[in-house]
Amino acid sequence: MSDSSPLPPVRLPAEAELARDALATPLLSRAVRLARWAGPDTRVGAGGDLVDEQLPAAAAELGLTDDEEGAAYASEAWRIAVDTGLVEVVDEEEGTVAVGDELGTLTSGGPADVLGLWLGALDTVLADASVPDLDDLVDAMDLENGSGEIDFSQLDWDPEAEAEFLEGVLGNLYLLTVSEGGAGDGPVPLPALAASMIVPDDMGEPTDDVLEQVSDAMMRLDDQFRLLDPVGLVEFQPVDEALMADVDDDEPVTEPFDESDVSRYGMVRLTPLGLYGVRARMLEAGIDAPAVGDLADKGADTLLDSTSTFPQAAAQAEIEQWLARREPLGAARELLAAARGADEGAPLRRLRCQQALSLVGAEAEPALREVLDDAELGGLARVWLAEHGATDVPPPSEDLVFWLTVDTIAAQLSLEGNSDELQALVEGLAAQHSGFFAAAWRVDHPATADVLEAMGRLHPDKKVAKEARKAAFKARSAAQ
Repeated sequence: MSDSSPLPPVRLPAEAELARDALATPLLSRAVRLARWAGPDTRVGAGGDLVDEQLPAAAAELGLTDDEEGAAYASEAWRIAVDTGLVEVVDEEEGTVAVGDELGTLTSGGPADVLGLWLGALDTVLADASVPDLDDLVDAMDLENGSGEIDFSQLDWDPEAEAEFLEGVLGNLYLLTVSEGGAGDGPVPLPALAASMIVPDDMGEPTDDVLEQVSDAMMRLDDQFRLLDPVGLVEFQPVDEALMADVDDDEPVTEPFDESDVSRYGMVRLTPLGLYGVRARMLEAGIDAPAVGDLADKGADTLLDSTSTFPQAAAQAEIEQWLARREPLGAARELLAAARGADEGAPLRRLRCQQALSLVGAEAEPALREVLDDAELGGLARVWLAEHGATDVPPPSEDLVFWLTVDTIAAQLSLEGNSDELQALVEGLAAQHSGFFAAAWRVDHPATADVLEAMGRLHPDKKVAKEARKAAFKARSAAQ
């Protein structure tokens, strides 16, 4: 992935649904069928692979007799069965096999056990996807000493670098999928994915050399995603065969990609199962990859702090799951208590608290009335009560109105930075209150000076912007 900023949370289906998806993937379902087909007469060779004589029968068991790749698919599925423990090699010399312990998982285990099997299959496929076509490596084999082993020192191939490249691609695809405004459930063009790994962020127009690297990476990814599709990690539309022929002519592709029909260059999307798999690998690697629902059993302080960095839709989903486990009045009291504070993150906690309270029904009203006189919470309490039709709410003082305004802008600055929406809010405030800056610098809020400085940056009217900057200077001087 391109940076170390926190990952947005991913929304995953329930484990039971993911487990059903895993069992339905072509590769794992074939491996299971072959594990059940295997018997005393099944013979394997070195490494546990089915002997060639048994591949036609295995392909027939899978209904692949008429497929010219049937034997290859059967061989691949058998290896998955061995690697995941669905089948066990009991005598290497005799080449005999038996049912593996993991086959019973499919009937006696739970969804997590099934997903564990699928992750094992994924590990095998990812390892295969990081290896180039062995036919291209024959010339590099050390035949002189009769070892029949590949001399990697003669190859322009680094196994670790290749694996890291593929992991990086999957990480970028994951980020594009879970980020607000990213691909979402839609596919990502293969050229864009390849470019995300090759083209530097600060590069303007890519050079011919860089475009050639992107083209080469795209072809590698085309091969790799063809392998990853049957295990259910991705849904993949391969590169158009006509374009592949152009690349095979040994003429480097350095022309910009035709955006009018970008699908010809390949399209890929992570499936829900794929999102689960990539996240599992991230967690194993020590990367913080949150999922919606992770905070459902945490306290309100953790909920508000953690969702402060979430995109809006993800924060909403997380809050909904948190509230679903609690009764409304108690949840409202816990949220309000967690929203207090004068630290830098407090305004954004209060904004998320408001968002959460907007989802709570009228049962929460006593909790809001309890904080009407609270300097930090009285403003949002009045807003909530008014929105829920309360008619006996005491009007806020002018000081409270200004404090709530500063608090709200501080939260929006933390959440969005200098956005168009915030600029519109700043312009509206200055237009509605002619003496806003004369009063705002006196607001007893830790973020007052920062908010006024931001208003000076954001307001397009030079005169108003100057007033804001002067007010910010007064606020800083008063705070010293």
